[in-house]
Amino acid sequence: MDPVTEDRAPEPLTEYAHRLTRRVRAFDQRHPLLWDLHITGFWVTAALIDYVGGGWRHNAHNLDVPGWLLLPLSLALASPLLWRRTHPRAVLVAMAPFALVNAWTGAALQAALLQLAVVYHIALRRALRNLWWVTVLVIAPVLVSAARHGEGTWDQQVGSQLMSVTVAALIGITVRTRRNYTEALEDRARRLETERDQQAQLATAAERARIAREMHDIIGHNLSVITGLADGGRYAAAKSPERAAQALDAIATTSRQALTELRRLLDVMREDEHNQADLTPQPGLTDLDHLLDGVRSAGLPVHTTTHGSPTLPPGRQLTVYRVIQEALTNTLKHAGPDATAQIELSYEDKGAVTVTITDTGTGSRTDGPVPGGRGLPGMRERTALYGGTLEAGPRPHPEQGWRVRLHLPEENPQ
Repeated sequence: MDPVTEDRAPEPLTEYAHRLTRRVRAFDQRHPLLWDLHITGFWVTAALIDYVGGGWRHNAHNLDVPGWLLLPLSLALASPLLWRRTHPRAVLVAMAPFALVNAWTGAALQAALLQLAVVYHIALRRALRNLWWVTVLVIAPVLVSAARHGEGTWDQQVGSQLMSVTVAALIGITVRTRRNYTEALEDRARRLETERDQQAQLATAAERARIAREMHDIIGHNLSVITGLADGGRYAAAKSPERAAQALDAIATTSRQALTELRRLLDVMREDEHNQADLTPQPGLTDLDHLLDGVRSAGLPVHTTTHGSPTLPPGRQLTVYRVIQEALTNTLKHAGPDATAQIELSYEDKGAVTVTITDTGTGSRTDGPVPGGRGLPGMRERTALYGGTLEAGPRPHPEQGWRVRLHLPEENPQ
């Protein structure tokens, strides 16, 4: 396998870091207040240690700041972090007066740097236009300190604070961008999964409809032929045993043909790759003669008229075959005794074809929209696949019988 394209397993340390990060994020989502209390408590403790231990004196501009002022300043600059994620702008505004007092008195408490954490959360959770006034609000104490105590140059103090604000904002923007990108990927993955499930459901429904059409065409037609042959054989048994034997032979042949087609259809539905059946192709126009012979043997005279030369692809041939089969099956079922059928096929250029099937039946017809019926809907579905039209109904008065007309237009070039 090519080492460039081979999927490499993640490093153990990287995988451990990812698992730890996911666990921390999951804990934070389940218990946000508990996490905020821990973070705020840590920084409040650090601020109090800086005050009690006298660490603030190493950076102070004025060592005479009274203790009663240092303690409130330390708490006021650290404790608002509890609301840094839910109300970051309000937290920064609340810290601003204490940061100004810290700069004015010269205490220069390190807790004032916690404003940068709030700047990070504003860049992460709020509109980026807020960074303009946030920058002014954070730099203002530096200007006050430089104007009052005058230590260091202006560009050094302001530039250093501006760089700190920029870094904090860029970190927030980076995390925000990555988070938005991750959410977009997760949303796209969910939508693709939903679309995949929908496509699978549509494909399953289409396959079921196709199988139902095939089963209806195979079973309905062959059973109708067998029924006609059985009726004819019963009447001929007493007068002409030879005709009865011929009818029984035709019944056996038709039954075997139906079983063969059913086995072929069921073998296609199997998912066992090691049991591939010897499948025969779907019927086409070359199988019409065999179909008509079976119908004629069942007692229905059928006459055919053909105009033009058939140059249809297999899919269109199957549609024409199934429509003729279904129309003749309905004639066998409903046309009554002494009925005849006429088939007229007109082949045109570029795959266009018109088929008209008429009969002279006098029985009551029910091949219209019957509740639960699959004959006419199946024919319409097959016709719609090629943008064709199908008409089925009684012949115009005074003619008797039924007419089915199929028209498939020219094939559209791909």
